[in-house]
Amino acid sequence: MKQLFATFYQLRERVSLDFVRYLYHEIRWNNRLIAITGARGTGKTTLMLQYIKEHYPGYDNDTLYVSLDNIWFTTHSLFELADEFQKMGGKALFLDEVHKYPSWSREIKNIYDSFPDIKIVFTGSSLLEIHKGEADLSRRAVTYHLHGLSFREFLQFEYGYKMEALPLSDILAKHIELAMNVSKQLKPLVAFNEYLTYGYFPFYKEDKILYHERLLATLNTILDVDLPSTEKIDYYSIGKIKKLFSILAGLVPYIPNISMLSKEIEVSRISLLNYLSYLQKAQALLLLDKEASGIKQLAKPEKIYLGNTNYAYALGGEKTDIGNVRETFFFNQTAVKHKVTYSSQIDFTLNETYNFEIGGKNKTQKQLAGVENGYLALDNIEIGFNNEIPLWLFGLMY
Repeated sequence: MKQLFATFYQLRERVSLDFVRYLYHEIRWNNRLIAITGARGTGKTTLMLQYIKEHYPGYDNDTLYVSLDNIWFTTHSLFELADEFQKMGGKALFLDEVHKYPSWSREIKNIYDSFPDIKIVFTGSSLLEIHKGEADLSRRAVTYHLHGLSFREFLQFEYGYKMEALPLSDILAKHIELAMNVSKQLKPLVAFNEYLTYGYFPFYKEDKILYHERLLATLNTILDVDLPSTEKIDYYSIGKIKKLFSILAGLVPYIPNISMLSKEIEVSRISLLNYLSYLQKAQALLLLDKEASGIKQLAKPEKIYLGNTNYAYALGGEKTDIGNVRETFFFNQTAVKHKVTYSSQIDFTLNETYNFEIGGKNKTQKQLAGVENGYLALDNIEIGFNNEIPLWLFGLMY
């Protein structure tokens, strides 16, 4: 236990409070059991340590952060940790990377039930489904999901430009005023192109030159390590999932032919749809559906995109299709707060009400003829006009 506390103190000391993710202020931290999921590299560990540093700054025994891949757990159980912790006067237990501990859900449930004075916050992979563990924690835990950096967050993280998140209604009604306010402070199109290329995961700051290489290596780790630890899946299937992703990466945005893909991957239709679901949960892909209720695991998506624009540049380099990048950005950013659905007439529908065509500055109104609540989200413009809105503004919503 002494070594766990020593490691915790060192990690807390190193973390900075200069920049915090959007989710930090959305979490109801007073709840007794909180789950935070998200893809590798989105900043779950940092977010948790920042909260501890701000609210538990002392060196008492009442707070402990520990990662469940720590070697300590090769000879000790999580429940044993909690038992010792509460005997020391422990009040708040922060558990990182729970998906790396086989019986995490059962033991967290036992801790929750056995030690009512202990508050528990835990993080896990975006593949983690709280209700699918050995013990269903969904009735006990309040769950939050951390997405990658929004363009708004990137502006603060990279340029120090801080602003509040914008609701969709303001972007639609006041986009000229909003765009002018931002443009007075910085060059949004320069920052936007940087963000599209490397700004989605906070770890880009560690090394921009090797970022794309590290990004793909991180995705590989998600599929090799996180996926088997959260789903009952074998090495053979992982190979098939990687092959599927590789094929789709060269086709997106792609209207899927499930029969053709099944033959190419050499798996059944059901297996293929499961693989697409895994890649969606891993945030490697975005699946667009007709139904506003979202993708069902065994339902065919209408269209497939890469999970974020950084993947497009990491895989495509200078040959990356800008049209694909624009649509991916809009889908990726708006889906965090709104229901995004497919339409055969236009690119995207938000909340079953607002219809959007995505394109460059020379895109015409042709596609919106006869469409109610139709808007153009256009790249390469700083200021819009009427229903023509700068594409980058849709990255300021979270």
